[in-house]
Amino acid sequence: MINPHLHDWTRIVLSMFLCLPSFAAAESGEIGADTGANPLFSSHSVLDILIEAPMTQLMQERPEEDYLDGKLSYTDTAGVAHTLDLKLRTRGKYRNQKKTCSFAPIRLNFRKKQVAGTEFAGQDKLKLITHCKIGSDRNEQLVLKEYLAYRSLQILTDKSFRSRLLRVTYVNSQNSKDTVTRFGFVIEDKSDIADRMNLSSAKTPMIKYKDLDRRQANLVSVFQYMIGNTDYSMIRGALNDDCCHNIELFTNDDGLYTPIPYDFDFAGVVNAPYAEPNPKLKISSVRVHHYRGSCSNNYLLEETVAYIHEHEAEIRTLIENLDGLEENYRKDFTKYLNVYFDRVSTPQKIERYLSKKCS
Repeated sequence: MINPHLHDWTRIVLSMFLCLPSFAAAESGEIGADTGANPLFSSHSVLDILIEAPMTQLMQERPEEDYLDGKLSYTDTAGVAHTLDLKLRTRGKYRNQKKTCSFAPIRLNFRKKQVAGTEFAGQDKLKLITHCKIGSDRNEQLVLKEYLAYRSLQILTDKSFRSRLLRVTYVNSQNSKDTVTRFGFVIEDKSDIADRMNLSSAKTPMIKYKDLDRRQANLVSVFQYMIGNTDYSMIRGALNDDCCHNIELFTNDDGLYTPIPYDFDFAGVVNAPYAEPNPKLKISSVRVHHYRGSCSNNYLLEETVAYIHEHEAEIRTLIENLDGLEENYRKDFTKYLNVYFDRVSTPQKIERYLSKKCS
């Protein structure tokens, strides 16, 4: 039901929106038999949604604990309109600072019973990655590039955060003229990863590399090198925080920790304007490919590089077919990956750029 307190023209826009079928990207398609528990992540099609909430209050106050009330509306592939109750708050650390982003990332909180039978069935809380600046088209392109990073890792391993691209229309219930549509995406909750992979989410202080699943750790290290991301740690967190930094740890039957990375906005392939390299690494820019893998895993490097190479064509197809990505950003993403594939094209180059740069 449409909120009667909305201004007349906004109610008309919302009515028209609910009558439209969801927009599907060129790379649409089902990706598994998960339609019962988590249909949201069973497809790569772009999902059109409308979020109505007090956006002015949300972005001015940036609540990190208390939620504001809102609504989420969408039309499913059968043409049936759905409106779900929603609670929202801002989230994150760096991107939640007003000096960094005028539009902060959002935590979506659903009524679990209400989402049954909808695209959001099985969902409780979701992280929504949003555009950083309200009036900048570039920031929407950066969202798409970060989404490509998530999707590229998903191509390489199921031990990754699944993601779903959204086209979000934000309706500000406090200002009828303040309506904007931008790309965003949600990522899978870590509890769903644990269930899906038969793993257990782990919370622990600093660990050692020997405590990690070596093949997964090495894949993560090489992948991060490929996309130019150094803003992570698989063995320690920030000061006074548990392990790890932009890595979620899970345990398996072997008692080892499985590292799964997230937050790729500081990656060189994304090249966000606010991203800065870690001063400890002594690199001039986030665009610099810098390998942070463990020397103890060097024996796995050629195997890992060969495995990624097997999936190179699939990753390139993903980049070519992503709807909404402008051609200059598409070319930049491809050009950045070309540097990686050139640097791992021979055993000698792998030794030069990876083996000898390990820590």
